[in-house]
Amino acid sequence: MTDILQMFKKIAIDAITAQKLTNVVHGTVVNTSPLQVQVDQKLILNEDHLQLTRAVKGHEIEMSIDNGAKQIYTVYNGLIQGDKVTMIRAHGGQQYLIIDKEVVK
Repeated sequence: MTDILQMFKKIAIDAITAQKLTNVVHGTVVNTSPLQVQVDQKLILNEDHLQLTRAVKGHEIEMSIDNGAKQIYTVYNGLIQGDKVTMIRAHGGQQYLIIDKEVVK
């Protein structure tokens, strides 16, 4: 009986390992309103499939400099057409998280 259980356990582990639960994907912003990112020649992702991190959005941040007085600063880091982005594809491929812009050297 234990041999059968070990065999089922190995099959289950192999099946989970074979699945790509997430993977890194690269794309290019082709439109910002509405947001669209082209992954390859055939696949263009729309806003419904994209989630953004703070690294690719404009946002405000509170900081203090030298004298300790706190001020609010705006970080203009939104995506623009032509930006190369790095994304994580969630299991099933329906949702993509844009984690950052790629640096062009």
